[in-house]
Amino acid sequence: MSSVLFDVPGPKARTRNSYLNIATVIVVVGIIAFILFRFYESGQFTAKKWEIFTFPRVQEQFLNAIGATLVAFAWAAVGSLVLGIVLAFGRLADSSWVRLPAYWFTELFRAIPVLILMMIMYYGLPSAGVKGITPFIAVVVGLILYNGSVLAEVFRAGIESLPKGQREAGLAVGLSKGQVQWIILLPQAVRSMLPVIISQLVVILKDTALGFLITYNEVLYYANFLGSQGQYGSPVVPALMVTAVVYVGLCLILSGIAKLVESKMSSRVRVVKTKVGMAG
Repeated sequence: MSSVLFDVPGPKARTRNSYLNIATVIVVVGIIAFILFRFYESGQFTAKKWEIFTFPRVQEQFLNAIGATLVAFAWAAVGSLVLGIVLAFGRLADSSWVRLPAYWFTELFRAIPVLILMMIMYYGLPSAGVKGITPFIAVVVGLILYNGSVLAEVFRAGIESLPKGQREAGLAVGLSKGQVQWIILLPQAVRSMLPVIISQLVVILKDTALGFLITYNEVLYYANFLGSQGQYGSPVVPALMVTAVVYVGLCLILSGIAKLVESKMSSRVRVVKTKVGMAG
């Protein structure tokens, strides 16, 4: 049996691929082991460099930094989802007066790197006379503008991928186009595109780390501060390792929540289909 793009590998090809996979794993493990060994040789694992994390004050401030990261993520995630839905509906509007501005807004902010958006907000707007722009506002707005534009395309693609009969059936029962999109199409699009949406939320969570460049006191900013403490041997590597563990943990928690939500939505759909089948 063959695919449209390639032939299904035979026994020799599968054996060769297995050897390549094993070799790749060995190389990656070797690189990681070499890096850890170099850290060990340079004294990055000595007790002095890790002592700073035993202080209650440092632990409290580190938790505060994690909280600041989560607050920025929460605001940016909600704002990005709302903006994405609004822009997606704008892209699907019948009126060109709505559709074209939504298109250009999406393309513009999807093309600008998040860091540049943050720096424009934090450094550019105050120089133009706009006051009250804090690092938190710059981080959140920058994340919303970029990720909202990306999610707009995700929602639009999800809605357009649905069968046209869904839209026609909604219009046939007297719903307006907006009601059809909001009540019928959007929930199905969210369910079908949920893995992509969750991936983008993970991107938002990790991109909060860019806030340290504009002095937002999140996890990476505080880790950089800890690494500059010379009296404790400048524990740069330990601070960054702890930060990496924090981000990995947060991303795993977010992925777990996403899987739980997806399973709940799938079970609800199965229940509805079962009831419809019994009624029929």
